[in-house]
Amino acid sequence: MVPTLSSTEKQHETSHSLNELISSLLEEDSSKYTDIIRTMEIPTSAFKDCCSWSDDCYTRNCLAQNDKYELILLCWEKGQVTPIHDHGGEECWVRIIEGEFKEKIYKVDETGSLKAVKSAISKTGDITYMVDFMGCHSLENLSDTRSMSLHLYAKPIRNCNAFDEALGKFVNKDLEYTTVFNIEKNI
Repeated sequence: MVPTLSSTEKQHETSHSLNELISSLLEEDSSKYTDIIRTMEIPTSAFKDCCSWSDDCYTRNCLAQNDKYELILLCWEKGQVTPIHDHGGEECWVRIIEGEFKEKIYKVDETGSLKAVKSAISKTGDITYMVDFMGCHSLENLSDTRSMSLHLYAKPIRNCNAFDEALGKFVNKDLEYTTVFNIEKNI
């Protein structure tokens, strides 16, 4: 569930381009990120030059990052799925740019077993929010075609805990980008 703004909170100016989005993120702190990502009206075509695709795994394309935030475009082929993972203690907002995704949320129960506790479908334009106290999650592209999702982290995540199915436990995983654009350097 995405946090909502109270009536006393200032509405943020709508971003119509990636440059405007990144400028907004640079100007504000993470308490405004929900509003920024909710009010953006960036056409899908604006992301096309930042895409890379792989038949093996979804790709992580860094649009901008600094010590305040990290903005990543994930590009998915049909049926690709993330491992079950946390976010290294950071907040995460996901905006579906194109496609349909299933998010499953998991928690470790009192016996130490990992259990799915919630599942939801998100479609183009929808926003999800996750932080580690809520559990861990996985995302899966349900679309019959390529899909894109925009991931905003309150601070860059260099590693996270991912569930290793073969070992039956979480392992620490270093995160890498498929491509790096650093759009904010062009602002």
